[in-house]
Amino acid sequence: MPQQFTQATYHAICDQLAQMDADFANVIQQHGYPPMWTRPNTFETLVHIILEQQVSLASALSALNKLRDRVQEITPARVLLLTDAEMKECYCSRQKTAYIKYLAEAIISGEINLEAFEQMEDADIRAKLTALKGIGNWTVDVYLMFVLQHTDVLPIGDLTIVNAIKRLKGLPTETPKDGLVTIAQQWQPYRTVASMLLWHYYLSDRKPSK
Repeated sequence: MPQQFTQATYHAICDQLAQMDADFANVIQQHGYPPMWTRPNTFETLVHIILEQQVSLASALSALNKLRDRVQEITPARVLLLTDAEMKECYCSRQKTAYIKYLAEAIISGEINLEAFEQMEDADIRAKLTALKGIGNWTVDVYLMFVLQHTDVLPIGDLTIVNAIKRLKGLPTETPKDGLVTIAQQWQPYRTVASMLLWHYYLSDRKPSK
């Protein structure tokens, strides 16, 4: 089973990363420890992550809250009772409505078992979830990091992570992702917590690059 971080180990892992990379030591010194962002292992959480695909966090949360107001509790059965028009009224696009309903059907049929994921390897979870239309690697990365709290996930499909690595390391904007993945290898087996530090750095330090 993959290694997980907890509230008890989170700061210690941040400190280990600071010893491995002086840039992280500077981030912690200037901005403090990053929040330990976590989410419960529920259908609602996966719906939330789907809603966050390619839009602002505020827009996604607005849609989630609208959906919650409509059905009270976001469960697979209740979502499947909504028409596409009702989903649209909850700010869900036609595509995301389809993705959310595919997921709901997969959970109801037993094809997807969220509790079972808690005992599975990353690659097996990724294979199961990406088999569903509308769930790609970024969505799985966020689920593995925030929900299952696996320690060694690098969401290289996340634009903020890409920009944060370039800024932190003073790299040209045209640096390819492969180069960033190579840099991140030094942070193994804690690339999830390294990503938390990168998000924290990017959100705390919005000054333009020199």
